[in-house]
Amino acid sequence: MVNMQLFQTLKGALLPAATARNAEQAPAYALTPRHQLAQLAATGCLTRTYYANADAQLEQVLALTEQLDPAFVAKAAIYGRQSRHMKDMPALLAASLAVRDVALLAQVFPRIIDSGKMLRNFVQILRSGAVGRKSLGSRPKKLVQQWLLAASEKQLLNAAVGNAPSLADVVKMVHPKPTEAWREAWFAWLIGRAFDETALPPITQAFERFKRLAAQGTIDANAEAPAVPFQMLTALPLTSDHWAQIARQGSWQMIRQKLNTLARHGVFELPGMSEAVAAKLRDAQAVSQARAMPYQLLSAFKAAADTVPAEVRDALQDAMELALTQVPAIAGRVVVCPDVSGSMSSPVTGHRGTASSSVRCIDVAALVAAAVLRKNPQARVLPFEQEVVTLQLNSRDSVMTHAQALAAIGGGGTNCSAPLALLNKEKALVDVVILVSDNESWVDAVRRGATQTLREWELLKQRNPQARLVCIDIQPTVTTQVAERADILNVGGFSDAVFTMMAEFIKGSMNADHWVGDIEKLSLAAQ
Repeated sequence: MVNMQLFQTLKGALLPAATARNAEQAPAYALTPRHQLAQLAATGCLTRTYYANADAQLEQVLALTEQLDPAFVAKAAIYGRQSRHMKDMPALLAASLAVRDVALLAQVFPRIIDSGKMLRNFVQILRSGAVGRKSLGSRPKKLVQQWLLAASEKQLLNAAVGNAPSLADVVKMVHPKPTEAWREAWFAWLIGRAFDETALPPITQAFERFKRLAAQGTIDANAEAPAVPFQMLTALPLTSDHWAQIARQGSWQMIRQKLNTLARHGVFELPGMSEAVAAKLRDAQAVSQARAMPYQLLSAFKAAADTVPAEVRDALQDAMELALTQVPAIAGRVVVCPDVSGSMSSPVTGHRGTASSSVRCIDVAALVAAAVLRKNPQARVLPFEQEVVTLQLNSRDSVMTHAQALAAIGGGGTNCSAPLALLNKEKALVDVVILVSDNESWVDAVRRGATQTLREWELLKQRNPQARLVCIDIQPTVTTQVAERADILNVGGFSDAVFTMMAEFIKGSMNADHWVGDIEKLSLAAQ
C-alpha cells in the first residue's frame, strides 16, 4: 500500500507547485518579469530593507530593464511617477531609456521628469554611470535644457532646494541659453554670478529683500514672508514671531510636514500658536481640500518630535479620523491579518540613515487594520507571527492606538498561513481576507508542492467559493506566497491608493493582474 502521507487525495483544484525561494529560502512563487518591474516601479525605494540591500535592488531593476521591451519600461516609469508618486525609481527607469531608446525617452520625458527634484534625480543617476553611461549625451542634455527653459519661477525655486546634484550644478552642466531677461538673471543669481536684481522675477526679488532685512534685523514681526520653499528660510536669522507668521500663512500640507521645524524655532512657545496650528490641522475643509489620506497623517504623527505639543499631535489624530472618511468601505465578512513578526519593525521605505522613515512596516499593517475596522466594525483582526496572536481591538479606538497595540506584540518568525489555518480550523465563513506582511514566510515551509499559504487558502475556498484574498506585500521582492489567479490579488508596496485598489478588486472591477494591466493600458502618445 502506498504511503498515504505522501499521496493523499486533495480536494479542489490542483495547486501549482512553488517555483522559487524567498529571502528566507522557503518555497514561494516567482512573479513574472513584468510583474516584478511593475511592483518595483510603483513601490521601489532603492534603499536597504530588512531582506534586501540597495545594490541588489538596483541590479534587479537594471536586469529587468534589459530584459523587457523599452515601451513597457517607459510605461512603468510613467505609472510609477503619475499614479504612485514615486521619485527614485521612475527617474532610474527614465535614465535606462537614455541608453536603450533615447527617442522614446524624449517622447515620455515630460510625464516622468515633472519637477525639479525629478530632474536632479535623473541627472545624478545618469552621471553616476549606474545605467552604463557617465555623460548625459546630446539628447538627454537637450531635454534637461528644455525643462529649465520652460519651468516657471515657482518650479525653479522648488528645484533649487536640495543637493547631489544641486540645481546650480545642473545649470552649470547643461548651459541653458534663456531668451527671457528674468530667466537669464535668475540663472545668474542661482549659480552665484553677477545679476541685475531688478530683472529677477517677483518672488525671488521679494526673497532678496527679505534676506537683507533679516540680516539687518529690521524685519517687522508682521512682515509677510516671501512665497519661497520653506527650506530657503531656515538659514535666515528669523525670530519666533517671524516663524509664527510663516506658520499662519502656510498651507495645510506645509504645516503637516514642518511641525518639527516650527517647534525648533520656538513657534509653539508663543501664546496661542499651539492652538492656531492645531486648529488648522483639524479643520475639516482644509483636510478635504488638501486631499489628505491616512498614510500621510500616520507619517506626520510618527515623525513629530516630543517638542511638538500634545495638542498638535492630537490634532493630527483628529485629521486622521477625517481622512479615514476617504477610505472606501469593504463590506461583508472581512478578516484583516497584520504580520507582527520581527522583520515588520523595519522602516517601511528601507534604511536611509538619518533620513529613514519613522513609519515601520508594522505601523502600515496597523493602519490597514484600523481603516478597515473603522468602516466595518464587524471585521476581524488576526495578528500573526509564528502563530495567530490573540488581541482585541476596539473599532472606536484611533489608528495610532491600534498601531501601538500591534507593535507591542511584535517579534518572532513569519508564518503567512497561520491566520488562514485558524479560519479553517474554525470552519469560518468569510468574504474577504486581507493579508498585510513583508511576505517572507518561512515557519510554514513545505518540502514540495504548493506553499502552505496557498494550500490553506484553497481549503478556505471550498467553504467560501466567492471569497477573495488580498496580499499586501509591504516591501516587495520578486516572489509571493500565493500565485496570481482570479480570486487572489498581490499588491506590492503601500500607499493610500492601495485602499482603492482593494475595494475595486473585491467588487470585481479590477483584474488580478492590475499592476501589469494598468501599465499596459497607458498610452505613450504625447499628452
